[in-house]
Amino acid sequence: MSLSDLPALNATLNAISGVLLMSGYAFIRRGHIRRHRAAMISACIVSALFLTSYVIYHANIGSKPFTGRGSIRIVYFTILLTHVLLAASVLPLALITLSRGLRARFDRHVAIARWTFPIWLYVSVTGVIVYFMLYRM
Repeated sequence: MSLSDLPALNATLNAISGVLLMSGYAFIRRGHIRRHRAAMISACIVSALFLTSYVIYHANIGSKPFTGRGSIRIVYFTILLTHVLLAASVLPLALITLSRGLRARFDRHVAIARWTFPIWLYVSVTGVIVYFMLYRM
């Protein structure tokens, strides 16, 4: 694998994280606590792998400019801006949520998970969208 393969890997890791997040949510709604825990811990691990790969890529390659023209630029930069702003909050939110869940502080876990889940899911999904708009359009 070369550095040029990392954007596709990053998009794949984001997609896997999104699937794990949705699975974890579905599991807890059905009362499957062990499955929920496994899915959410897996989402954290996959997201950590993503972050590592992302940093390696950008430390070595830098940024790729968006070459789309016309109204698609507004769409792209709107998605990118919201993605970046919310992505900055995912790591601390995920760590706090995970910590509270693992320490069985479920009332506090649920309170922050209501914020963490939609933000983290949005960042995972828009990460894939940004990849396709930047590298495949």
